[in-house]
Amino acid sequence: MTESRSPLHSLRELRAADALSALDVQLARTLCELAGETRASVQLAIALVSHQVERGHVCLSLPALALAPLSLWPAETVDPELCAWPALETWLAELRSSPLLGSPEQLTPLVLDHADRLYLRRHFSYERALSAELLRRIAEPDRVLAEGTLQAGLARLFGDDASDLQRKAGELALRRSLCVISGGPGTGKTATVVKILALVIEQALHAGGGLPRMHLLAPTGKAAARVRESIQNAKARLACSDVVRAAIPEEAATIHRALQQVTRSYSREPSEAPPELATDLVLVDEASMVDLALMARLFAVVPKQARVILLGDKHQLASVEAGAVLGDICGAGKSAAQLTHAPVVHLLRSYRYAADSGIGELARAINDGDAARALDVLRSKHHPDVELCPPARGPGLSARLRSDVIAGYTPCLSASDPREALTLFERFRVLCAHRTGSRGVAGLNAQLLRLFLERGLLTPAAMHFVHAPILVTENDYSSRLWNGDVGMLVQTTADSPLMAAFPPSGAVSGAADNAVRKIGLARLPLHECALAMSIHKSQGSEVDEVAIVLPLERSAVLTRELLYTAVTRAKKRVVIHASEALVKAAIETSVARSSGLADALYGPNVE
Repeated sequence: MTESRSPLHSLRELRAADALSALDVQLARTLCELAGETRASVQLAIALVSHQVERGHVCLSLPALALAPLSLWPAETVDPELCAWPALETWLAELRSSPLLGSPEQLTPLVLDHADRLYLRRHFSYERALSAELLRRIAEPDRVLAEGTLQAGLARLFGDDASDLQRKAGELALRRSLCVISGGPGTGKTATVVKILALVIEQALHAGGGLPRMHLLAPTGKAAARVRESIQNAKARLACSDVVRAAIPEEAATIHRALQQVTRSYSREPSEAPPELATDLVLVDEASMVDLALMARLFAVVPKQARVILLGDKHQLASVEAGAVLGDICGAGKSAAQLTHAPVVHLLRSYRYAADSGIGELARAINDGDAARALDVLRSKHHPDVELCPPARGPGLSARLRSDVIAGYTPCLSASDPREALTLFERFRVLCAHRTGSRGVAGLNAQLLRLFLERGLLTPAAMHFVHAPILVTENDYSSRLWNGDVGMLVQTTADSPLMAAFPPSGAVSGAADNAVRKIGLARLPLHECALAMSIHKSQGSEVDEVAIVLPLERSAVLTRELLYTAVTRAKKRVVIHASEALVKAAIETSVARSSGLADALYGPNVE
């Protein structure tokens, strides 16, 4: 560290530069005051690990920070002079001698692990519990199965090609206690899982026992509704007996709901065994969205003998909260030799995009971190389904974006029938990287509302707008609306009350009819205008065309994973409104969340 700067000086200046939040600094001060810790280096370390958790990391790797002092912030956003950290060995010695730190077994607020990663105790405990459960499942021997029934089922449902990745995933899920299936949009993840459920049922019927108990779970209510719809559609085409087809479950729930049901039935008497989910198989869809704490809590209640199948796309955005569990289980950053026994299958072939699809080619280039190739695809006349448009110089809409949103949204805003309007809304979407700012969700929604008010396609009513699309932003079990549900504000006549119309599929689980569901404004949970939505909120959805609006300057959220997620929401066309420099910067910036989970599962990297 430089002679002129102390850790306390760095802490104050980082806060003044808004590189650390008030919460980061206050947490550090409070913990140190409670423990009688006076060393500024310890206070600085606590503030930095709090900053990491806010950014989705599980811990702070001090050796990595010593090698790359600016790694906690996007390039060019923090003055390098503010990141002159204490010498690593001195810093570690002071942390180890602090009363705030202890061994993994001690109940101290902070933990420094064997690799000198600094954790808040809560996240260390979750990571340790989850890694122990995952390792137990990975180490378990293959299950004893009726081989003849299994091989016949695999051939009937997947075909005779033993090298087919979907078939490999099916066999792995039957033989192992833990199976992870990762794949991009259109790679057949849901179709594969429905076949797996059929195979599990066939094994149970062959054994003469009862039908297996199965739980289909997802991180959000909207994702759970999509699971239900996808499985319902896929099992209708399945090559199996009617008995097996009828036994495949359709109902899905959020992970939170499943955990609530378990803990509600637990009396917490000292002599009572820990609560368990009454199940033989747990399927978790959209697993990339599940954070460390939630995944650890789920695995804690899954019976040891039950199968667990995690389904997701390891290239998508990680969870909003701390952790990148799916990526860690898939072995992010590990060598092929380390992953020999990993219970993971990566589905590669996309059935959504043609071989010469610009969207597919662009998505692959983004995943590979190849910015030059991605820009070539965007410039190429051979790929008319992808395009890069320069952004507006000022805060308003560019002429191209204005033209695209008018063409994209006019049909649904003009439709008089709610069902038709909801269907047409699935053709086009504006996706933003940021929540705030003129090019963020709030700013663009305000501009788009003005645009369509001027064109007479929206009508003010009761502080809302007739025909405006809305996005539900919280789960509400009383109305059975979920975070991510999209509806339309409708009014039958000028005198009738304003209502929110939602599609029958996903709006209410198990609905008996196929009618559009209408909810009064008084019953609506928290919601916002959906003319523009965040890329995070769009996860798991798919529309025909997307307009992706990126900020004018680099930011912490602008990453390869964010851009990939946005691009792969589209089935037919993608237009990115951004500069080439910003697209290049995003592709070259990958989310590498700090955690010890992958090391615990597969061992540390060896240089």
